[in-house]
Amino acid sequence: MTIELIQRLAHECGFELAGAAPAVPLGEAGYYRHWVAAGFAGEMKYLTDHRAEVRDDPGKLLPSARSVICVGKLYNGPEPYSTQLHDRELAWISRYAWGEDYHDVLRCGLARLVEKIREHSAGPFDWKICVDTAPLLERAYARRAGLGWIGKNTCLINQDMGSWFFLGELMVSLAIEPGAPPPDRCGTCTQCIDACPTAAIVPAGVPGGPEWAIDSRLCIAYFTIELHGSVPAEARAQMGNHVFGCDICQDVCPWNHSAPVTSELAFSPQHFAPDLARLAQISEEEFRAIFRSSPVKRARYAGFLRNVAVAMGNQRSGRFRQPLESLARSPYALVAEHARWALAQLAPR
Repeated sequence: MTIELIQRLAHECGFELAGAAPAVPLGEAGYYRHWVAAGFAGEMKYLTDHRAEVRDDPGKLLPSARSVICVGKLYNGPEPYSTQLHDRELAWISRYAWGEDYHDVLRCGLARLVEKIREHSAGPFDWKICVDTAPLLERAYARRAGLGWIGKNTCLINQDMGSWFFLGELMVSLAIEPGAPPPDRCGTCTQCIDACPTAAIVPAGVPGGPEWAIDSRLCIAYFTIELHGSVPAEARAQMGNHVFGCDICQDVCPWNHSAPVTSELAFSPQHFAPDLARLAQISEEEFRAIFRSSPVKRARYAGFLRNVAVAMGNQRSGRFRQPLESLARSPYALVAEHARWALAQLAPR
């Protein structure tokens, strides 16, 4: 089966990028183990437990796999970047989480792709859909498939379309013409490194491997999504108004300055820059209802209010004194702790 056919079918299923890579173990698995050993995964146990070894070989996910079809789905919108939003009363939710949960959208698209491939296949084949929850080094396979290079901010960057992509994989028992990795075009640019408020993009320290890595223990996205306990006190002031995720390293990337806009209605923004004071007042039931089909639910209610409290404290506005005093009385100790910290950041009455 030709890669041109696969790309055409993938485009018909709503994917802007498509390519294929052999379903073989990659040398990048060694880089991943080094990243884990350095402690860069923080408390994300799902990256370091028994599933970490599965990432070494796609055959452990689908024993008959011969090819990994890699797809990219654009999620960029016309709204301003976080670096362009200066309203101190608004919260920032990462661009990828404005619409519906991308896991569901990509799985549906990949399921359609299976059916289209079946129509053109000479016989039956085995397949498995993966959308970032599977233990697969998806950026490494996407690079091998020719979708882009891995930038210094560790995002996959496509020369024509930038990095605002969700990645998905379809493992198949079919032999498909593989792509080739494109050249790294980051060059001497360090804008993502320089712009990171918490200096989370650090030297990887891997001989012969990537030059840069993300230390999750310093990353705003990790603090606001994956960390279930207290945000380190020394990092809170650098979190700005981020309440879920962080886009800064992509916002400043030159390859995203003219990135195209998605036509996917499921990614239409429902949660763009909401009012901080309003977020501080939502009940747990409201949180579940508002974000039931959004990735934001991953932060959990107490974690989300923790983030809101830190964001309000960072604005140092007296307007937030009352909602913060209310959060300081929260039955969730995590929320109350961060609300008290935020109150101490406000200007005197």
